[in-house]
Amino acid sequence: MDGEKNQSILDKKYKWIYGGMFFLTGILVLIVSAIHGRSYEIILRNTVSAFIIGGTVVFMLVDAISRGKEALSYDNYNYKLPFVICYLAALILSVAFSFVPNLFWPYMAIFVMLALFSNSEIGLISGTGLLLISVMLEESGSYGEVFMYLLAGAVAIAMFRDLKETTAIGAPMSISLMMQAVLLIAYNVLFQNRTLSFNLLAIPVLNLMLNVIILLIFLNMFGVYVIRKTNDRYMDINDPEFPLLVSLKEKDKDEYYRAIHTAYLSERVAHELGLNSRAVKTCAYYHRIGILEDKTKWKDVEHLYTENNFPLEAVEYLHEYIQPEKGKPRSKEALTVQLCETVIASIMLLIKKNKNATINYEDLIEGIFKKKTDAGELKDYDVTFREYETIRRILKREKLYYDFLR
Repeated sequence: MDGEKNQSILDKKYKWIYGGMFFLTGILVLIVSAIHGRSYEIILRNTVSAFIIGGTVVFMLVDAISRGKEALSYDNYNYKLPFVICYLAALILSVAFSFVPNLFWPYMAIFVMLALFSNSEIGLISGTGLLLISVMLEESGSYGEVFMYLLAGAVAIAMFRDLKETTAIGAPMSISLMMQAVLLIAYNVLFQNRTLSFNLLAIPVLNLMLNVIILLIFLNMFGVYVIRKTNDRYMDINDPEFPLLVSLKEKDKDEYYRAIHTAYLSERVAHELGLNSRAVKTCAYYHRIGILEDKTKWKDVEHLYTENNFPLEAVEYLHEYIQPEKGKPRSKEALTVQLCETVIASIMLLIKKNKNATINYEDLIEGIFKKKTDAGELKDYDVTFREYETIRRILKREKLYYDFLR
């Protein structure tokens, strides 16, 4: 009951915050339009447009939240305030930009920040809306400014949409800056009736430098406080002494050791296939954690993962493994965990029947793979024959490890 009460308070709080975003967008544009001394018609147009922009952004946020964690990138479902802060800061900048030449606007970086704190769709729409506000408030805004920064922002969002701890940002940064430079030249430099010189390119260069500085600072902070934070959480929940696993050990030691050994093998396979080994290991550890409550259905065990703040990717794999969606191909991550678990469970069963039994691990593994192939189970997975053979090869070479199961 306390959890539901806290959630309802949180929802109420964000209703007020999102409402404030909506009204502040319109009111701020109204005030700045008046400061610029625009006509009543233009002030009315700008204000109405700003309210529509703010309302669209708020609607998209609420809609994404209502669809669950998968609708927002990273951990933005649980931490909504960073986007609000980023949007409000960008809103203030968008009206301030109307007082400076458009060539100084660092909208490429703003688009990326808005997208990473929400999702690509919301980032693109909110960034476009704020860009339109800057152009509307200018004395002589043109469509060229909109196209220039909108295209550059869209490219930047595409380049930075899937950041991980191991992501090298050199290539995405270079491509984004190159597109911004090309657009600055195409929409500004080419139309200036001046001889090509360093002075002519000075302002576009300053624009690129400003975007680089903002992006480097932001991406570094995002990596520390968002991406690495998720990886730190993996370190916690993938510790055999994590409370959930300790509870499993106390309830059923066989299940606990089955999870431990499955996780070891799954991590080895995931490394070689280039998968997210931490998320795969989490899936291997916890896909049978419902035993703690004698439940197996996803709706009955989901709370164990959400209450313990499991990373989104791990929760998605667990959901897929426990209750796969009908008609949708299952991932190679799910196949990795299933094959590793089958091998471990088979060996543990044979040892339990006869501790001194002689087991031909290669024949056992071949039998398991043949049975699954003959049953047509591979058709349910999005995996290539090469990857399937790689899993088989890794499991066969772990003979020494299997002896530790005795």
